[in-house]
Amino acid sequence: MSESKPTITPVNVRLNPSDSSAHPRAANYTDVGVAQGIAYLDFGFIEPALLRRSRRPQGCSNGSNRFGRASCFSGAMGGNALAQLQQQIQQVLLGLRESRKDRPKARE
Repeated sequence: MSESKPTITPVNVRLNPSDSSAHPRAANYTDVGVAQGIAYLDFGFIEPALLRRSRRPQGCSNGSNRFGRASCFSGAMGGNALAQLQQQIQQVLLGLRESRKDRPKARE
């Protein structure tokens, strides 16, 4: 018996913002963990001044590594949704790479 490949059908989706997602928030930190086949994604924001301070030889005061703001977004997704996210991110990165190639180089 031959297995048929699943059919992928593109669907236009428009998500309406909820109160907490009405405004995008900046994130400069991400973390992905996996437990029992579910990926947990966290996006947070670390204050740049505190990040620079942590790079100094003395590090952060009191040995604290808790110098970020609470997560901007936290979510959980199964393997299929995680694969779709990876494909979407890859398309965005390829587009960014192409736009950099098209830019005229700065004169030296």
